[in-house]
Amino acid sequence: MTEKNKIKVFIADDHAIVREGLKQILAETGDIVVDGEAENGLDAIKLMRKAECDVVLLDISLPDRSGIEVLKQLKKERPAVAVLMLSMHREDEYAIRSLKAGAAGYLTKQSAPRELVTAIRQVAAGLKYISATLAQELANNIGENRELPLHDALSDREYQTLTMIASGKTVGAIAKELSLSVKTVSEYRTRLLLKMKLKNSAELTHYAIRNQLIE
Repeated sequence: MTEKNKIKVFIADDHAIVREGLKQILAETGDIVVDGEAENGLDAIKLMRKAECDVVLLDISLPDRSGIEVLKQLKKERPAVAVLMLSMHREDEYAIRSLKAGAAGYLTKQSAPRELVTAIRQVAAGLKYISATLAQELANNIGENRELPLHDALSDREYQTLTMIASGKTVGAIAKELSLSVKTVSEYRTRLLLKMKLKNSAELTHYAIRNQLIE
């Protein structure tokens, strides 16, 4: 297969060891080549404006902005590029949010290398990719007449703030990790508490544990 006909992949992940691992996996295929990489969301968006790739492997937890924000921007600027989200998070929560935002697929980082290669080939062909576990979860929900959970009403950043607070992080620590001001994170916290009709961080954490939003 000529270089021209290979699937060109761009990797956006803030961990160098993860990027190297992905490159090593893809180097063993005959039809996929890595054609660029970035360690944060801003660089990913800038470099993708010039890159001629078919698929983006996008980490959902980048240091400067959420992967879903980057996804939305990429789909706005490069709608033809297939974006495959990679995450440490539980599939049934972030996967649906990612797909609604325009992702072509979603994989956890614990997935086998063979599944990653299959997913890349599938989204490059214009198809969607979800794991068998998530497919079963979605199938189980079809036809169920149940109320949507309160956290479904949150914005992506509010939801991210919820999971981080529930994991025991302070507003200051969250602000530093997301490169936001303490005031901005406090506003997200206030909004999500109002939307979910909760009084404080303790109730928020209890809700997150009860709904299995954190490990």
